[in-house]
Amino acid sequence: MAERDLKQRTKLFALAIILFVESLPKRKTAEILGRQLLRSGTSAGANYRSACRARSCADFIAKMTIVEEEIDESIYWLELLVESKTIEMEKVEVLIKEANELLAITVASIKTAKKNRK
Repeated sequence: MAERDLKQRTKLFALAIILFVESLPKRKTAEILGRQLLRSGTSAGANYRSACRARSCADFIAKMTIVEEEIDESIYWLELLVESKTIEMEKVEVLIKEANELLAITVASIKTAKKNRK
């Protein structure tokens, strides 16, 4: 996937997370989990942009690993929202699908960078 396309996709994911968090019920659990999701879901795109400006292959891999962690964490918070019965699965299916796709792209990018480094 082209750098520009992934930048756009991670930004759209962040925007979708923002809108989703704003729609959560006004309950303490939703507020706490939503805050965590908001942080990780928006951080992935920012960290990807940072990775695109990496000064070395090692720096790129390190920054992409952060992207991987943030996307995986976002999936975790989405799952918790469903499993705690705070929100129905139907409301997060699209976000989880996109997060899993972004995670797969990120992992593949890290593997390629590690292979090319050798």
